[in-house]
Amino acid sequence: MSKVSYYTKEGLQKLRDELNQLKDVERPKASAAIAEARDKGDLSENAEYDAAKEAQGLLEMKISKMEEVLANARVIDESQLDTSKALVLSKVKIKNQVNGMEMQYTLVAESEADLKSGKISVNSPIGKGLLGKSVGDVAEIQVPNGTMKFDILEITRD
Repeated sequence: MSKVSYYTKEGLQKLRDELNQLKDVERPKASAAIAEARDKGDLSENAEYDAAKEAQGLLEMKISKMEEVLANARVIDESQLDTSKALVLSKVKIKNQVNGMEMQYTLVAESEADLKSGKISVNSPIGKGLLGKSVGDVAEIQVPNGTMKFDILEITRD
């Protein structure tokens, strides 16, 4: 049984676009590379042919995995989410109890995580620690060098 993954509409569309790119552009390129290498002669001593076949195998494996992910993908219905708790798609403002530093993160699915834009995965240590918390709660998050405590200051949705 495969694991269901939740995505925003944009995240799911990005995944579909990437799969279409692999199927419509990369797959024909791989086939052309194999045909070109095959035309160069003896296949038993043709390293270019072997490399092209291996690249095609890796591409097909990647396509297969993406199709499986898409088959188990669900779009998150934002209207059904509880806005009083930190859930997927929540924008959470937190304050480190030790140094007083404030940060804001948006909790997203693992495949949509991008720390530069403030999006962290719900499967990351901080994401797991924030899930289900409400404003005023303290999130105790296990990190490699101990436990960090964060005050939940604000929870919003875009």
